[in-house]
Amino acid sequence: MASSMLSGADSLRLMSGISPTGLGFVGSNLHLKSFTKKGLVSFTSDQNAKFFTPRCSLSSSRPASQPRFIQHKKEAFWFYRFLSIVYDHVINPGHWTEDMRDEALEPADLFDRNMRVVDVGGGTGFTTLGIVKHVDAKNVTILDQSPHQLAKAKQKEPLKECTIIEGDAEDLPFPTDYADRYVSAGSIEYWPDPQRGIKEAYRVLKIGGKACVIGPVYPTFWLSRFFADMWMLFPKEEEYIEWFQKAGFKDVKLKRIGPKWYRGVRRHGLIMGCSVTGVKPLSGDSPLQLGPKAEDVQKPVNPFVFALRFILGAIAATYFVLVPIYMWLKDQIVPKGQPI
Repeated sequence: MASSMLSGADSLRLMSGISPTGLGFVGSNLHLKSFTKKGLVSFTSDQNAKFFTPRCSLSSSRPASQPRFIQHKKEAFWFYRFLSIVYDHVINPGHWTEDMRDEALEPADLFDRNMRVVDVGGGTGFTTLGIVKHVDAKNVTILDQSPHQLAKAKQKEPLKECTIIEGDAEDLPFPTDYADRYVSAGSIEYWPDPQRGIKEAYRVLKIGGKACVIGPVYPTFWLSRFFADMWMLFPKEEEYIEWFQKAGFKDVKLKRIGPKWYRGVRRHGLIMGCSVTGVKPLSGDSPLQLGPKAEDVQKPVNPFVFALRFILGAIAATYFVLVPIYMWLKDQIVPKGQPI
């Protein structure tokens, strides 16, 4: 019997026969194990349970493929060529605060300073700064495809002893059964094939090791949904859980996070909206078999198409820079205790 759990800062209200907001596991036999704790819901898979497909009010239905304009490694490379200059000062304050980071890393169980940790898609090292609070920097490896982002990480004194390398999240340069912990924050949205990246997370972990993937959640508000589909991958909560389970992870859990001034609002989606963890039960590679990569970074790109995709993606990115400002203003204006 496999189980998955959602936990978060915002409490979920359960009603008989109705799934909690945001969990849609369509196509699965699920049995609702009904108990209420603050922010805690448990599901168990049961072959004898009645089949049902609960409505998913956090994640509206969407086509399997969308024209996401910089959910491609080449566009993302150039996007961060410029964004790296202001990333820590413009993007993080609105989407990825220190409090959020520490809360999101809590389920990773970074309890031993001698743990070997890989931070995949580590960028400027903002998340790594949270990791080295608990683990010696010499035991931490930061990997990213952007040398411009990594250059910022190299400048941070607490990260001087970290190993910093360029690499691909979907093809990690680490041996099988290598790390005690795998952490990836704000990277999955640029993976052309998220399932492949999570399969790699499984492979590089030791038996009993834990993966922690922190990333966006899909909007329900129509305009935010439009720009999300233009820009990059905003997964549904149930998609994260499905990717982890298919890769072979057990004890899969999802914790909701978000800026405090959002007051739990998730309809616009969040660049950092959840922290998903899973435990590797067996040594070796993932049992999941996949075909060729979704994107070949060596393949030539039409310059006109590249420029068009990049411009449209940047417009969508601008929208999501403005959303937290809008939510912050609402938080200042609307009295506490009233919905925003």
